[in-house]
Amino acid sequence: MLKDIRIAFIGSGVMAEAFLQGLLKKELIAADRVVCSDPYEARGRELHERFGVHVTTDNREAVSRADIVVLSVKPQVLAEVLDGLADCVRSDQFVVSIVAGATSSSIGKRLRHSAIVRAMPNTPARIGEGMTVWTATGAVDEAGRARARAIFSALGEEVFVDHEEYLDMATALSGTGPAYVFLFMEALIDAGVHLGFSRRVARQLVLQTMRGSVDFARSADVHPAELRNAVTSPGGTSAEAIYQMEKGGLRTVISRAVYAAYQKSRLLSKLSDGEQET
Repeated sequence: MLKDIRIAFIGSGVMAEAFLQGLLKKELIAADRVVCSDPYEARGRELHERFGVHVTTDNREAVSRADIVVLSVKPQVLAEVLDGLADCVRSDQFVVSIVAGATSSSIGKRLRHSAIVRAMPNTPARIGEGMTVWTATGAVDEAGRARARAIFSALGEEVFVDHEEYLDMATALSGTGPAYVFLFMEALIDAGVHLGFSRRVARQLVLQTMRGSVDFARSADVHPAELRNAVTSPGGTSAEAIYQMEKGGLRTVISRAVYAAYQKSRLLSKLSDGEQET
C-alpha cells in the first residue's frame, strides 16, 4: 500500500515520531522514503540517527520530495506554515492534518489545495495502541483513502467518519480521553496510598486492574453495565463504593467534562474557519 510512496512530515514532534515508529515497525514504508522537516537541526539529527529518515529544516523541500504531506505542527504556527507551502503542494499529492482545531476547509483555502485528510489520533499511538478518527474531502480518491487508512492503522485502531463534525466529538472523547483515564488512575493510586499501600504497590495494583478490566471488557463484548453488575454483590464492597460514586455525581461530571471539551473543540474549529475568511 505504501511501499512506493514518499511521505513528508511537516513538524517532527511527539505525534510525528509516533507515526514514524508505527510505519517503520510494521514495515509499511522504508526509512529512506520518509523526510521530516523541523526548524531545529538538533531534532532532525536525532530522528535521522534513530530512524534513518531524511531530515531538513526547509518545509518546501520536504513537500517537493513527497507524495503524502503530513501536517504535524503546533496549531499556533499552522497559518504561517501553510502560507509558506501555498504554491508548492502538487495536485497529485494529498495532505494529512493532525493539527487540533484546524478544519479541512481552513487548511485547503490557505494551501489552495483540495485533497485533505483530517485526523484526530491520541497519545497511546506512541506505543501502537492509539485510536484515530479521520475523514477526507471528496478530492481524496479511494487509493488515497486506503493509504491514509494504512497510515492510521500503524498507530493502533482507526475509524473513518463521513462528516467532519465528528472530529470535534472524537477530540472530546478519544483525543482527550487519555487525560480522563490518567486522572482516574491518579485518583485511585492516591486512594491506595491513603489506605496504607506504598505508592509503588498502589500504582502496580491500579495499572494492572485498569489493563485487565479493559482486556476483559473487550473479550466479553457485552455492555459495561453487565460487567459491573457481575462484580457488584448486594450489600458488598463494590455496591458501597459505587453508591458513593453515584452520590457524588461521577457520571454527570464525566458527561459535563466531555461536553466541555467538545464545545472547546468546536470553538477552535470555528476560529480556524474564521481566520481563513479574514
